[in-house]
Amino acid sequence: MSTNSDLVREALTALFIHRDVSALDRYWASDYVQHNPQMGDGTEGLRGPLPEGFKYEMGAIAGEGDMVFVHGRYTGYAPTPLIAVDIFRVVDGKLAEHWDVLQPEEPQTASGRPMFEPR
Repeated sequence: MSTNSDLVREALTALFIHRDVSALDRYWASDYVQHNPQMGDGTEGLRGPLPEGFKYEMGAIAGEGDMVFVHGRYTGYAPTPLIAVDIFRVVDGKLAEHWDVLQPEEPQTASGRPMFEPR
């Protein structure tokens, strides 16, 4: 039995790792709601080519009900890698809404532990 977390994992892998833009039609709702201040609603902002050198790495995924949280690293999208928590609301088997929290990755932390570890 597939879960909402599995769905989000498949969607992000298809779009950001395999660069399969047709994933937007399979996994994203046609009325996708975006809360990122740099992106408009819908999927058009995700259809453009990814920057050269872009890389997405997925870490921990947690889901409860219709909400799924993904810890990840985006490299090549900004001057330094960004560590993210992407939050998705899933409705009827589609990614329907998105929020994110982004921060630049620091090479050295006070604890000595990395900000992100891929799974």
